[in-house]
Amino acid sequence: MNLRSGRLKDKMTGDAAEFTSSLDFDRRIFKADIQCNLAHTTMLKEQGIISGDDADQILSALNELDDKGINELDMDPSVEDIHMAVENYVTSQVGEVAGFMHTGKSRNDQVATDLRLVLKEELRDIHLDLLNFISTLLDLADAHTETIMVGYTHLQHAQPTTFAHHLLSYAYALKRDYDRIKDAYKRVDMSPLGSAALTTTSFAIHRKRTAELLGFSSIVENSIDGVSSRDFMLETVSSLSILCTTLSKICEELIIWSTYEFGLVEIAGEYSSTSSIMPQKKNPDVAEIARAKCAGVFGELVAILTMLKSLPQSYNRDLQEVTPHLWNAVDNSHALLNIIADMLSTTKFNKERGVELAEANFSTATELADLMVREKKLPFRVAHQIVGRTVGKAIEEGLMPSDITPEYIDAVANELTGEKLKLDSELVKNALDPQQVIRNRKIIGGPAPEMVKEAIANLRNFVRGESR
Repeated sequence: MNLRSGRLKDKMTGDAAEFTSSLDFDRRIFKADIQCNLAHTTMLKEQGIISGDDADQILSALNELDDKGINELDMDPSVEDIHMAVENYVTSQVGEVAGFMHTGKSRNDQVATDLRLVLKEELRDIHLDLLNFISTLLDLADAHTETIMVGYTHLQHAQPTTFAHHLLSYAYALKRDYDRIKDAYKRVDMSPLGSAALTTTSFAIHRKRTAELLGFSSIVENSIDGVSSRDFMLETVSSLSILCTTLSKICEELIIWSTYEFGLVEIAGEYSSTSSIMPQKKNPDVAEIARAKCAGVFGELVAILTMLKSLPQSYNRDLQEVTPHLWNAVDNSHALLNIIADMLSTTKFNKERGVELAEANFSTATELADLMVREKKLPFRVAHQIVGRTVGKAIEEGLMPSDITPEYIDAVANELTGEKLKLDSELVKNALDPQQVIRNRKIIGGPAPEMVKEAIANLRNFVRGESR
């Protein structure tokens, strides 16, 4: 069937047909288009809008096409899109009766419905990917609840923590990403079918019935909104972009930590490469490519925003060009979640290096100041000044935290306040011991092993609950 044979006399040129065709990326919605036609035709039959015999012929041809697959279709660019290709196939099987399946609907509401159907499936898969990633992090954290490392702010040594505690920071970020995408799913799970071209139809169709047949939770109530809205795509890609900021940060840290200067982790050889000229090299290629692909998802978001920002209501052909950017973002997000989780699960943490860094650069200084507040009732800012001056003096003299004694502190305190603190030597020793400092952080969300184990248990319960 040639749609142009009605209003238009001339055929579109081959170049123009190819330029405007969506068939290349319509392959993805082939199954959804059949589902959409099956639901709509079933509703037309139930409503008595078309005869039972005509409907049954159409339904039989559609089911046959579903079994045979997309290769049965004529995918010549002159066909324009998957909707006409499917209708042409049904026409070849049952004749002009096939035209009845288009009663009361348009390609405008049909494509919007197809896209939502496929995107719902994709988001369910991404949900599973995220739950698997979180589980991977929890398994890794379980093995490192007492593995000491230094935490960073401004990429400078800050306070001692554990590798498990750091891993859980990823897990909770991914949990929020999961919740964000789950919330976006609600806006995808709405049926526009029955909006027709933009003002519904005079046929007595039953929109809620087709929504029910297709598994949608609700309908898009305004018909103009039904055919023109693509904010469900925008919200999805926005959520995926935020997810990719989490994933890119993980890759960034693995890249930095795997350098000789940090020496905190070793990425498995399966996720690395070597140099074509420098045989000693072990490059974190997968992490680097993943970091770049995350940026690619951001690009898809900007493209969609730019396309949608100035479109008048209701349907415009520009909307066709939004779809490839959606699928690119979805596909990259799938791939990123799986490859980064696999890479992280095989990464080895250097425990000795973790302790070395935690002990090397006064990351326990805050605890020493807190000790002065607790034991000597000093205002924290006074304690902060004494400890800051003590650390600066010790670094100038090449001393380690383990070299600091109550007498050393008193020399600084006396200079600043005119009084000596006379702290207990055992308390000072414990305040400067990273392992002891970590054990004392027994606040919810803190790095103490028992608090980390509690957090792991809570996250496992979340994963189990969402996996049902």
